Amino acid sequence: MSASRTTAGTASERISDEVGGWTGVEAGWGRRGEFAFRVGRHEIGHLHGDHAAHFFFPKDVWAELVQAGRIEPHPVFPDRQGPAARRIAGEDDVQDVVALMRINYDRFRDAATGGDQR
Repeated sequence: MSASRTTAGTASERISDEVGGWTGVEAGWGRRGEFAFRVGRHEIGHLHGDHAAHFFFPKDVWAELVQAGRIEPHPVFPDRQGPAARRIAGEDDVQDVVALMRINYDRFRDAATGGDQR
């Protein structure tokens, strides 16, 4: 993220500018008022305003991210591994939400291209 992106706009605007600029990402409003980011048919994450981001990770990745304190269980599915949430309270959170979405972006992009990054 460039210095100008980290200081201008709301948290959701900064995240949307960054993630929406990745090749193949489509962004738009969902049925529940969330702003979602998709690669093909896969959602890489979504935002609830400027205060929360939600994701779904494979169980092993989810466990590592929880252990590292980067995510917490999703509030609607608190007993399930996979659905995840991240509060957005400051610039460090904005940057980590982008990084968390990048994990899913890379995973789905790699699956779609068979690992070919050209």
